[in-house]
Amino acid sequence: MTIKEQILSVLEQNKGKSVSGEQLANMLFCSRNAVWKAVKVLQNEGYAIEAVTKKGYCLSKENTILSPQSVEPYLEFPLRILTVPEVDSTNNELKKMAEAGEPEGTVLVANRQTGGKGRMGRQFFSPGDSGLYMSVLLRPKLSAEDALLITTAAAVAVAKAIEALSGKKAGIKWVNDIFVDGKKVCGILTEAAVDFESGGLQYAVLGIGINVCPPTGGFPPAVRDVAGAVFKNQIGDIKSRLCAGVLNHFFEIYQMLAEKRFMQEYQASSIVIGKRVTVVKGESEAQALVKGIDDNANLIVQYDDGSVKTLSSGEIRIKM
Repeated sequence: MTIKEQILSVLEQNKGKSVSGEQLANMLFCSRNAVWKAVKVLQNEGYAIEAVTKKGYCLSKENTILSPQSVEPYLEFPLRILTVPEVDSTNNELKKMAEAGEPEGTVLVANRQTGGKGRMGRQFFSPGDSGLYMSVLLRPKLSAEDALLITTAAAVAVAKAIEALSGKKAGIKWVNDIFVDGKKVCGILTEAAVDFESGGLQYAVLGIGINVCPPTGGFPPAVRDVAGAVFKNQIGDIKSRLCAGVLNHFFEIYQMLAEKRFMQEYQASSIVIGKRVTVVKGESEAQALVKGIDDNANLIVQYDDGSVKTLSSGEIRIKM
C-alpha cells in the first residue's frame, strides 16, 4: 500500500479520533512532511479530514466516501476491494480483469457508472454519490444451467443486508430485483463465461446496483414511478457498511451454494408468489398466477387457460 492508503486505513480505524502526524510518521516509517502531503491529497479527493494543531488528523464520522479502507473493517471474508470514482460498467471492467486471470474474490466498486447495465440490455441508472455499484468476480464449480443460483443467492444477501441496516422489509421480485416500500431499490446482473470443454463456468461476474439514497434532483422520469432508495439520505459510512454486509451475507451462502439451502429464504422473501403477473416473452405477453418458485429458482405459473408452466428465464411485470 502507498503512504496515502496506509494513512487512510489508520484514520478509518480511528474515525472520529485524532491521530498525530508524529504517530503516523512513526507507524509508517516516513517523514511528517510525507504524512502532511498524503493527507492533503486525501482532502483534495473529498475525504473529510480535519487537521488540528497539537492534536493531529481526524477523519470525520460523517465521511461518506467509500474506499477499501472503509469497507475492510466490516468484512468477514478475505476479499480484495478495489474502488474507482467512475467507470462505464463495473461488470465490463471486471470481466476484463477476469480474462486476465484476476482471482476469485476481487470486488470492484464505483461511485458512478456511465454505462450501467441491467437485464435484457437495459441501462441501469447509476448517478454519482447516491448509489452502491459493485461487481464480484467468482470462479464457481457450477454448470452453466446452475448459474442462476448466483443471482438468487445475491438477491437473498442484498435483502438481508438492507434489512439489517435499515430495519425495513426487503422483498424479492423474481428473479433479480429487490423492492423496499413498493419501489425497486436494487438490480442484479450476473454475466458468465462458459468453458465449452467441461460445460462449466470459467468465471462469473456478479453485478449489484443499489439505490442507497435518492439522487440529487430525483430519479429521471423514465424510472421515477418504479425506482426508490433504501435511505432518505446518506449518513456517515452507511454505504461502506452496506457494501460489506452484502458481501458477508453473499459469501456465507456461496460457500454452500450447491446445497441450495438459501432458496427457502429466497422463496419466503418473494413478492410475487400468489400474485397475478404479466409474463413477457419477446413480443408476446400473457396473464398468469404465480404458484411458486422451485429450488432451482424457476418460476411456476398458471396461465388463464389453466396450463401450468415452469419458467427458467424471461420477465414478469407485477402491479405494486
